[in-house]
Amino acid sequence: MRTEDEVFADVRGAFECVEKGYAESSFISSDLLWRVLTGKRWDILTAMAGAGEMSIREVARKVDRDVKAVHGDVTGLIRNGIVRRGDSGKVIFPYDYFELRVSNRRAAA
Repeated sequence: MRTEDEVFADVRGAFECVEKGYAESSFISSDLLWRVLTGKRWDILTAMAGAGEMSIREVARKVDRDVKAVHGDVTGLIRNGIVRRGDSGKVIFPYDYFELRVSNRRAAA
């Protein structure tokens, strides 16, 4: 079984593959998926999709939340390689949209 660090490394690598036009990632468990992509973080990604570089304050305004709370969530998304810092120091989710596909199919033993 893979460790959480290995899975997070895959997530970071997948979201860095912009040249493919899409990114794929998998999670070791549904618990890990929902720890990384909480409902509030999902809202942040939705607000950031296609918006280019944004300040944390801009993101907080878009999702109508406290700046400090949004900063914590964005930091978590950065740590997991889903959001990154742009050249200006602002944050960016470098995709126009995202899709989530969930399956309960087990990997081959």
